[in-house]
Amino acid sequence: MPLGSRLRREAELAALETRMREAWFLNFYKCDRCRRRWTDEWSCMCDDTCPRCGARDMTPYESEELTTLIEEAGNEFVVLWSPETAEHEPDYRELGRFPTREKALEFLSSDQ
Repeated sequence: MPLGSRLRREAELAALETRMREAWFLNFYKCDRCRRRWTDEWSCMCDDTCPRCGARDMTPYESEELTTLIEEAGNEFVVLWSPETAEHEPDYRELGRFPTREKALEFLSSDQ
């Protein structure tokens, strides 16, 4: 494999591994006291402490679920899933590889 291709593949894998270490909920918060807005990634839709004023028990007003992900890896799209048994860190597992993002989405839609 040419050096450029190998380095590109290593960078793609590193990006995929970094994404796989992330939590699977992106929570959106707004502080009731100072109105600061922030986001936090976590394993659940949990309350948080305001990073500006320290107000506690701020409940997310919205959460984006990241339990299933589609990541581009070279010329493929990888479907990843973290089971409900994961607690403090996601436990992403590869469910399949597809030639297009549309095929990966079709797979996820058929799995529902």
